[in-house]
Amino acid sequence: MSAPQVRELSIPDIKILKPAVFADERGSFSESFNIRDLAEIGLEVNFVQMNLSVSVKTGTVRGLHFQKPPYDQDKLVMVLQGSIWDVGVDLRSGSPFYGTHAGEVISAEAGNQIFIPKGFAHGFSTLEPDTKVVYVVTNFYSAPDDDGLLWGDPTLAIPWPLPPEGATVSGKDAAARGWEGFESPFSFAPADSSAGRDR
Repeated sequence: MSAPQVRELSIPDIKILKPAVFADERGSFSESFNIRDLAEIGLEVNFVQMNLSVSVKTGTVRGLHFQKPPYDQDKLVMVLQGSIWDVGVDLRSGSPFYGTHAGEVISAEAGNQIFIPKGFAHGFSTLEPDTKVVYVVTNFYSAPDDDGLLWGDPTLAIPWPLPPEGATVSGKDAAARGWEGFESPFSFAPADSSAGRDR
């Protein structure tokens, strides 16, 4: 197998990955991830948990979520069915991208993935009904350290692609705090340029 193709978004630590796909008369095969191959492209990660979300409606928004240190997580997100617009918000105080976002369409058809490193809030909006999203993370879920920001906060001004009827969100996400007055538990350091490195 070969390392996935990788491309940086406008915030360089958020990366789009495209694993190699091998097709024949039976269908296709690919490695969803391989930590040795990820290390070759600068992502030194150790995934410990895999999560699956199933969203029935187009326009389902999940986010913006993060876990506070020491339970912060790198995330590798992929879509098994349907498509999403996936976004990361830089929460690292002192970062040149602090408070800004970068996003991309991730889909089962394209077979692409998005890497969201520690120090970012993460969310996505479904673009199709019955969308299934898998993401692997580098730290276990910790309820006391689970946190988030309001997905539609006007200061963040994230351009969510939504249907005319608007977003479908959980009560928890609808009640999340806004950006104003947010005190980040994350800080930016030069080592952050090697996204995914344990720190």
